[in-house]
Amino acid sequence: MPVVYTNTIRTARSQVVIDAIGSAGLLVIGTSALSGATGVLASVPLANPSFSNTNGVMTMTSAPRTVNATGAGNAAKAEIRSGSNITIMSGLTVGPAGSGPGGTDPDVIINAVSITVGQSVQATVGTITPSS
Repeated sequence: MPVVYTNTIRTARSQVVIDAIGSAGLLVIGTSALSGATGVLASVPLANPSFSNTNGVMTMTSAPRTVNATGAGNAAKAEIRSGSNITIMSGLTVGPAGSGPGGTDPDVIINAVSITVGQSVQATVGTITPSS
């Protein structure tokens, strides 16, 4: 059975994540090989603050955000990193709206999975609830 937290605790935990992202966070979209600088397709600068926080549910602010891709390949996962390029959240799913299991939205919604260098990549993060 999953751990269940009160709204107060969930909100506090999510705020710690938002604080760790800082004022210059990045949403990094990558291939299945995403690790550090390897497999990066696009790095999307986040707004400041990067996320709103309601009852522990984080929603990206100033969405959608658009950048030109710096890599080529198929988007398979995403990470949230601090401005110092430290991974704060990993294992985020990525794809078009409705492409998740059972037609749900992935964690990170993008306009295209197949990405080429210079292509415009538009990213929206639906909602993220950090797990235990």
